[in-house]
Amino acid sequence: MTPSNAITSGILKAIGTLVLICGSLYFIYQIQTVIIYLIIAVILAMIANPIVEFLKRRLKFSNTLAVITTLLIFLFLVFSLIMMFVPLITSESTNLSLLDTKSIETRILQLYNDLNIYGQQHHIDITKSVKESDITSKLNFSFFTDFFNSIIGTIGSLGIGLISIFFISFFFLKDKVNFIIGVKQIIPDKHEEQILNSVEKTRLLLTRYFIGLLVQLTIICILYLIVLLFFGVKNAFVIAFLCALFNIIPYVGPLIAAALASVLTMLSNLGSDFQTVILPTTLYVFAGFIIVHLLDANISSPIIFSKSIKSHPLEIFLVVLIAGILFGITAMIIAVPLYTILKVIGKEFFPNNKVIIILTKNI
Repeated sequence: MTPSNAITSGILKAIGTLVLICGSLYFIYQIQTVIIYLIIAVILAMIANPIVEFLKRRLKFSNTLAVITTLLIFLFLVFSLIMMFVPLITSESTNLSLLDTKSIETRILQLYNDLNIYGQQHHIDITKSVKESDITSKLNFSFFTDFFNSIIGTIGSLGIGLISIFFISFFFLKDKVNFIIGVKQIIPDKHEEQILNSVEKTRLLLTRYFIGLLVQLTIICILYLIVLLFFGVKNAFVIAFLCALFNIIPYVGPLIAAALASVLTMLSNLGSDFQTVILPTTLYVFAGFIIVHLLDANISSPIIFSKSIKSHPLEIFLVVLIAGILFGITAMIIAVPLYTILKVIGKEFFPNNKVIIILTKNI
């Protein structure tokens, strides 16, 4: 082969490899939802497996019956939680008029008038400032209804996702022997012990993590509720519950929760005096939510990360930040469990790697 042909062949191979890599990444991006479902299903299967084994060993259930019973227990817990809160949220949302565009527009215009009066009392021409910034032409009151309707759509998507996850988990648990045999055929026998150790360690760490996360969200919801009740905010429970859910999103969620609580506090107190009631109450609520966030960031979160998954808070912060930049909010939510799985695998398969030793010294 002549030098020119060798160069051409090398260039074509490089282009082909690049196209293959780009195509693979694009394919992964397109099916990222399915990948997320698979990851969550694997995690759920690992958590549920001890219950399945208990039912088979102690109660003499067949494998299929044990799997179905276990998943029904999980479904019962999920739907019990939903049915506990949905009626309250539905009734309170009606009071908040979250899906009524005209009501929201009226409330915001009233709030603007109160702000204008407050500004005049303090020699601030808010109307002039608004006109100069031309902000009124950029306001779109339907944004609020679009936002909450998108939440409803997301809940519908979560319903589909929940069904998919439980369906996949069912076969992971039911046919786990076949999956294990398949994995053994792919992976050399010398790695069998490492794989089993990885699965068991991952199951234990993730079980502790999700229990800790549930406790954390419960504590945050209670603290939010105390803040709102202390300052006499209407619809305190539903606001506290909705804002607590945002804390599932690491770091960004609490800030969104504080902003949302402030807006809902102002809207739910319209009709009261702006200077003596609405403004002070909103500022107090915002400050209270920030204090709750600081308590959580300095007490609850470090305990969960250091005790449950054996990771330093700064380490988790960087992982979540990178995941959010690369793949968005969904990746931020699953970044910690996925990172935990990768750490366990790294410790089992690359125990002598210096980076792995540093990252997994507490596992």
